[in-house]
Amino acid sequence: MFVLGLQGSPRTEGNTSILLSTFLNAAGGLGAETMCLDVAHMAIAPCEECGICEKQGFCPIDDDMQQIYPLLRSADLIVMATPIFFYGVTAQIKALIDRSQALWARKYIHKLNDPGGNWRHGFFLSLGATKGKDLFEGVSLTAKYFFDAVSAHFKGSLTYRQIEEPGDIRRHPTALADAMEKAKALVIPSANRKKVLFTCIGNSCRSQMASAFTQCYTGDRIEADSAGSHPTHEINPLMIEAMEDRGIDMAFRRPKSIEQAIRHGKPDLVISMGCGETCPLLPGISYQHWSVPDSAGRPLETMRRIRDEIEERVKRLNL
Repeated sequence: MFVLGLQGSPRTEGNTSILLSTFLNAAGGLGAETMCLDVAHMAIAPCEECGICEKQGFCPIDDDMQQIYPLLRSADLIVMATPIFFYGVTAQIKALIDRSQALWARKYIHKLNDPGGNWRHGFFLSLGATKGKDLFEGVSLTAKYFFDAVSAHFKGSLTYRQIEEPGDIRRHPTALADAMEKAKALVIPSANRKKVLFTCIGNSCRSQMASAFTQCYTGDRIEADSAGSHPTHEINPLMIEAMEDRGIDMAFRRPKSIEQAIRHGKPDLVISMGCGETCPLLPGISYQHWSVPDSAGRPLETMRRIRDEIEERVKRLNL
């Protein structure tokens, strides 16, 4: 399970960071892979409202946001944290939110479904210095729409008033314990899923499709990943097109090595789809081999047949 934290405060060791770190540390202690992005210190330009994402499904601005899109798509749980600035989120996290319009466009204009979106969750953390009754009304609505854009089901929030001086959050009677309990509640159900790793040579096509179909159909009980013995630099564009025919969005996926895939825990089952002797054997793990034709250099119609064969095999997968 992968938990992605979005830290929106300009203070890297301030109250917001402490609260988010407490949540992520608790998640990591339960076996989840965690990552925290210090959004306020990343190069994320504001949305230019150029309209390209609505036409093409991608944002043309070349900055750190291009590295964030794949992380948003690979996360099982996204935790956004921000202090209150004038009853809103910080400008830095707002830039990230606005640039998520590219994912919104793929979902609602291009009608493409993110395979991980059926089971991805979103959670919101926020702190404010005042005690105003409506302090979190605006930011909570912003968070809900952001999580919807990135295909994450909103699972609630923890918000705290009158947190202003350095270290105030540590002195709050329940805040850190609340964060740990919420992490436990959100992580344990997903962390207990069976893990399947699909492998092929380049991790650019067959294994990517297999993991995507597994996410679509059984993501509530199986954590699917894919990797290659010799991963390529990018995924096969014909595979993307073939999956889009079925309304499945494979954008922002990146090939990775088997070593990268098992870095945060070994799978319960490895399903090889063509890497043969080049795939390392992992002791104590069950193996299957699916004899699926190599798609390299094949036309789109062949890719579609391979896609359908993989989908049928995934539907029969039983752990």
